[in-house]
Amino acid sequence: MGNTGLKEPEREGLIRCWGTGDGLMVAYHDGEWGFPVHDDQALFAHLTLDIFQAGLSWRTILYKRQAFLLAFDGFQPEVVARYGAADRRRLLANKGIVRNRRKIEAAIANAGAGLRVIEDFGSFDRYLWRFTEGRTLKGPPARTFADLRTSCPESDAMAHDLRERGFTFVGTTICYAFMQAVGMIDDHLVDCFRYRQEGETAGRLLAPHPADSIG
Repeated sequence: MGNTGLKEPEREGLIRCWGTGDGLMVAYHDGEWGFPVHDDQALFAHLTLDIFQAGLSWRTILYKRQAFLLAFDGFQPEVVARYGAADRRRLLANKGIVRNRRKIEAAIANAGAGLRVIEDFGSFDRYLWRFTEGRTLKGPPARTFADLRTSCPESDAMAHDLRERGFTFVGTTICYAFMQAVGMIDDHLVDCFRYRQEGETAGRLLAPHPADSIG
């Protein structure tokens, strides 16, 4: 699911959104988070891992990612969709992953729903990137994670449509985190070395969210 092109010496002294001091988190931030993803299997993996992250830290999931990949056959949707009772018992007994029955059931159900999407749209990639018109959207400038939003009209629309198509455990907050991870939304903080000014991306500013005008 990607790797950093920066060598260790090149990382020293860089300001980043998060991860400094944790090698795995640094590598993920520098070389994966926010880079556009267009591979169907990788998109399904990202969405599934963001579902497992709900209520947990991303660090927890990242450190278990290899175990997840092994447990879920590399997140091949055509394989996961066929999981039966024995696979469910196997996953619930696997100490290397997050053993949450609802999330495991969601992953299996979503694999089947994802295959139907691929049949309808030709690829999971084509379907998902429709929500940003195929472009990376630029989030409003922010200096701390507390300044970042956790949803937007585009993530609202994605969550609603996914649920209409049989996906589960896909609220707008999960969809927003997914969109950040796979490069649909660029939310790097302004002091981060990976921050790009609006206009340096191929996208546009995020649409205002109705919640922004409340209060």
